[in-house]
Formats: sequence, structure tokens, C-alpha cells
Amino acid sequence: MAGLAKGLAILEAFGDGVPRLTISDAARATGLSRATARRCLNTLTELGYVTFDGKFFAPTPRMLRIGTTYSESAVLPRLAQPHLAAIRDAIDESASLAVRYDNSSLFIARSEGTRIIDTGIRVGARLPLYASSTGQVLLGGLDPTELADYLAAAPFPARTPKTPTTAAEVEERVQAARTSGMAINVEELEVGLLSVAVPVRDPGGQLVAAISISASSSRVTVDELCDRVAPVMQQHAAALGRQL
Repeated sequence: MAGLAKGLAILEAFGDGVPRLTISDAARATGLSRATARRCLNTLTELGYVTFDGKFFAPTPRMLRIGTTYSESAVLPRLAQPHLAAIRDAIDESASLAVRYDNSSLFIARSEGTRIIDTGIRVGARLPLYASSTGQVLLGGLDPTELADYLAAAPFPARTPKTPTTAAEVEERVQAARTSGMAINVEELEVGLLSVAVPVRDPGGQLVAAISISASSSRVTVDELCDRVAPVMQQHAAALGRQL
């Protein structure tokens, strides 16, 4: 079981911005020794989860089987999928569902639209809480002590000139999302990218997830996100919450 844990830690080291790893990269990312990282990577290669080109290890399509098992069997993404599809059909934009995972928004379900331009969001992707609309909504579900701990501990490196980089700026975004029932992100994560997220609450009022859409600022305006897009998302978020 200890070996399994180490292998899973290495698999989790792959992700956005980390499409391949050397043995040293894997050891550094997981805190394992180089020898242990090498053994894990060699085993994962033998099992078909990664490939090796002589220097770099990279995930294979077999990795998708792990994530697909969750998305097809877990209750939340399964219940969310029809609502995401309905949002997509109503506003002609891809819709996603995210939950909080450590200091990231983790996307666990998505309904793809017909747009050619890829925003980079897919199932399994993670975005920083402080710089994403989903993250700012999800932070709104923390109690005051938990939020204060996050604001005190988390670094807030700039992703763009508009990224909130201080605890006060992040807290302002979170409070605004709580008050309005949505978070609007204007190029805080990526230049030229707008997004809106709304909370999903269970029947007891607990915030469990966030639904979001992202679009190019050349195609969608902030007013459209607030007036046309968000109400559709809020309607389906409420319906999903009643099913939980």
C-alpha cells in the first residue's frame, strides 16, 4: 500500500503546465528519493500509464481511465452533467463544474460547446482559487476562520496585471461573490479571458461546488455575463442543489 501511495503521488505530479517529468522532477514534486521515484516511474511505464523517451516520462491515454471512473460513478458530476449540457445549449458556451481541492478549483465535470477556441479548461484541470471565478465562489463557502487562514497562508502570484495579489484584494473578490451570488473574472487569470461562476448549494445551504463558463473578451462582454449568462447558470445551479 505504501508503494501504491507513492505511485499515485507521482501520477498527481503530472498536470497543467507539467506534461512530462524527469526522475528528478518527480522526486522533487513528491518528496520521494530519486531511487524511489525511478522505481515508481518504471512500474508505471510497465503498466502503460506513462511512456519514457530516454529522459522524460509522460502520461498515456490510459490515465484517462482513472479520471473517467470518478466522473462516471460519483454522484455530483453525474447529476451535474444534464444541467451543464442545458447551460451549454442555452448560451452556446462550454459549462464546467468545479470543487475546492486544497488551494485549487478542481474541475470534475464539463459540457463542451462548439467553439473552436480552447480555454484550457477540462475535467481534471486545476486553477488557483484566488485568481479564478470558481475559486472566488468556492472561497465564499469557507467560514471566517478558514478564510482568514487561507488569506494568511496562501501566496498570490500575479497571473496577469489584473490578478488580485494581496489578501485584501482576494477577500474583496470573495465578499463580492457572496453578496451578488456570482463571481465575474475579468482577465485576472489570463489576458483576454472572461469568466463567470455561480455557487451550487445543497438543501442545507452548504456550498459544495461552482458552475462556470469562460469566454474570450472579444466575443462576450461583462454585461452579457451578468445579464444573459449568469441567470441561466443560477437557475441550473439551484436545480442541481435541490438534487443533492
